[in-house]
Amino acid sequence: MDSAQIILIIVIILLAILLIALGVQVFFILKELRKTVSKANKVLDNTNVITQSVSTPISSLSSIATGIKTGASFINLFKKILSNDEDGKKKKERRNG
Repeated sequence: MDSAQIILIIVIILLAILLIALGVQVFFILKELRKTVSKANKVLDNTNVITQSVSTPISSLSSIATGIKTGASFINLFKKILSNDEDGKKKKERRNG
């Protein structure tokens, strides 16, 4: 074997070692990426739970506000009916009196 072949074999061995090391590093990077994506997924799930726990009371408050508004409308209608009855009684008393 001459010196060119020996140098070529050494270079091939060094490249193979570097490629193996690079492959191991890529494997660890992908493993960390997988953990990161898993944690991000858990955070998004927690955010979904928090959002639902906040939106439920707000929805309830909206329903209560709608109920109060409806009740106020009913009370106003009832007041109008009562005032009309009282006005009618007063008119009758004026006619009779």
